[in-house]
Amino acid sequence: MKVNCNKEGIEKASEIISKGGIVIFPTDTVYGIGCDPYNKESVERIYKIKSRDISKSVPVLTYSIETAEKIVEFDQLTKKIVEKFWPGPLTVILKVTDKKIKESLNLKNKIAIRVPDHKCTLELLKKCNFLVGTSANISGDLPYTNPEKCLENLENYDIFVDGGIITSKGESTIIEIENKQIKIIREGSLTKDEILQS
Repeated sequence: MKVNCNKEGIEKASEIISKGGIVIFPTDTVYGIGCDPYNKESVERIYKIKSRDISKSVPVLTYSIETAEKIVEFDQLTKKIVEKFWPGPLTVILKVTDKKIKESLNLKNKIAIRVPDHKCTLELLKKCNFLVGTSANISGDLPYTNPEKCLENLENYDIFVDGGIITSKGESTIIEIENKQIKIIREGSLTKDEILQS
């Protein structure tokens, strides 16, 4: 099923997510594929769709710092950085405090989390609080910004939220704070210099 990024489309997508469905959706960086992160079976389906190695954890999207605080513990420096860059193309790795999500996502102690800067996706997140938010592509392939490419290359999902072609500088930058130092796990559209200037 394909829907537009409007009130009706978001309503339908959130309904399908709540029933364990898999959604492809636009973000500010690339198209993402997601589900309710608390639904273990849905999470397993995403791994199968993407042919992703089960040992690689998936990130989670949410719509605000306050919501993020329900499942993670912020250190002072990370909090300061996300206050500047969220919503935006920055994923942070933090200590996970929610036991249920830790179990359903098969996490050890940490989780990658971000607030995307995309109106449609934020509206969807306001309805479901959290979404698995990994790129909508087969593992090893480049992520897609064109909805047609997603439709051509992926199958077995339940709903596609079409946000048109995404114009971005690439994937989100992933960071982790270790000993009060910024460690870049993946450099994406935000450079280390931009983050250090925060």
